[in-house]
Amino acid sequence: MNLLNFTLKKDLLRGLFFLLLLGFISTSCSDDAANDADDIQQDLTEVERASQIDQIDDTLGDLVIEAYEQQEISESGRSSYTSGIPGCVTITIVAQQNYREVTLDFGTEGCIVNGHVLTGQIVFDYTRDPEAQQIMINYNLVAFTFDAKQVLGSRTILRELSNANGNPQFTHTLDLTVVWPNGVQASREGTRIREWTQGFGTGVYTDNVFEITGDWTAHFVNGNTHTYEVITALRREATCSNIVSGSVDVQRTNFGGIFDFGDGSCDNQATFTFNNGTEIPITLN
Repeated sequence: MNLLNFTLKKDLLRGLFFLLLLGFISTSCSDDAANDADDIQQDLTEVERASQIDQIDDTLGDLVIEAYEQQEISESGRSSYTSGIPGCVTITIVAQQNYREVTLDFGTEGCIVNGHVLTGQIVFDYTRDPEAQQIMINYNLVAFTFDAKQVLGSRTILRELSNANGNPQFTHTLDLTVVWPNGVQASREGTRIREWTQGFGTGVYTDNVFEITGDWTAHFVNGNTHTYEVITALRREATCSNIVSGSVDVQRTNFGGIFDFGDGSCDNQATFTFNNGTEIPITLN
């Protein structure tokens, strides 16, 4: 072999090696980018699922508080009450001295509440004392579904007649598990505090407004855990099926941002802003 041929072969091998290395680096970068995109999509999916749990949690709170207030007004004879609970819900009361057990039955075919299809039962009980400043309400879910999602849990609500602002307040201790139709599962624990800021005592459901604060943790079956803390009180209006304003700080090990429910309009639109400033629109179901 002459020197020229040897040199050409060396150059050819070196070039092939460089092309292979470049291809490997390009493939690795592409894989990393794809993995990053998948991670972001997974994060957003979990945020959206967490917002669906918010809807379930708010609806459960609405129904229990509404049924409790309706029952108390009925027994006290203070005034008539225009209920927001639809007629497809069967309400059963068991009264024994001061003990009350209330069952809200949505049937097996489904009952539409604020645009969502509910089945099964919510059963809650409490000890009635019209003079008490605080009442503990306990409730359980029986074969309960929300838009085809199975919901499991038992919870407590501490009702305070008057908080520091002079408003009724409900402190929810959260212990809830949601199973989606495809088998995905998530659970939540923590505390949500509802302050009844408008509509109390009017006897009309539609003018009720609540402001929600608190913090909680969501656990997903893949091992991911998100922490949530309300940084601007969430506004809940009885006439709207979604929270209309307020924001929540969401954090995970490698991911975080602010979930914002908007400017007060009754719609299904929200935004999520990552810690790096990237903003993503979120559509609430």
